[in-house]
Amino acid sequence: MQKRNIKVTVAYDGTDFSGWQVQKSGRTVQGVIEDALKRMHGYSVRVQGAGRTDSGVHASGQVANFFTDLDSIPDIKFGDAMNSYLPEDIRVLRSCEVDDAFNAKTSARMRIYKYYLYIAHAGMPYYSRYCWKIRRKPDIQNLNSMAAGLVGEHDFTTFGAAGDSSSSKVRLIYSACFYPEGPFLIFRMAASSFLWKMIRSLLGTLIELDQNGFGKKEMEEYLESRNRSRAGSTAPARGLFLERIVYDEAIFPC
Repeated sequence: MQKRNIKVTVAYDGTDFSGWQVQKSGRTVQGVIEDALKRMHGYSVRVQGAGRTDSGVHASGQVANFFTDLDSIPDIKFGDAMNSYLPEDIRVLRSCEVDDAFNAKTSARMRIYKYYLYIAHAGMPYYSRYCWKIRRKPDIQNLNSMAAGLVGEHDFTTFGAAGDSSSSKVRLIYSACFYPEGPFLIFRMAASSFLWKMIRSLLGTLIELDQNGFGKKEMEEYLESRNRSRAGSTAPARGLFLERIVYDEAIFPC
């Protein structure tokens, strides 16, 4: 029986997960999805994700793919079938069949993340699970001036975590900006890929620089130094969402 390659778009609340990737211990998004597929198939099914979100990080548009020999479920209904086996903090939003060459990770052209900040001395208690509350209102113009300097191809050694195993710390950034959205201040960043904890390290540094009266010049010095000790505190995971994965629609239209 020929297997189908199924692409799924997944949303999850990362609060109670130890990240995306399967680990020796700890509840992971990949692990829970693979467990659901194992119950559906009667054997283990390997899932490939587009991005390895860290512990506590959420997703509204994570993408994954897997191969199945179940021919009784139409491709667009596969997500509904999976949801009946998944816990409430993971939902498959869409599913479709794709070409066998499609790989959620290696076929991705761009990854887009959003980080939610909430500026208030007191706020809605349920916001605390999904944003970083800062007490002082930042200068958005100054933040965007610093963020603009990140666009393009740069060595982000300064903002990579100590445990990052990437052979190259060079990344291509397509966009980076701050803007208001309802009661939140959003930091949105799009790139081909990111270093481990890179977005949170960048955001923590940007906020610290602004609060201390510094700006674009100092941020450029930090970036060019390639010195991790220059980075500020890492922003908490709870405000970060993997928003969208972009693929070449001419090749993979689904």
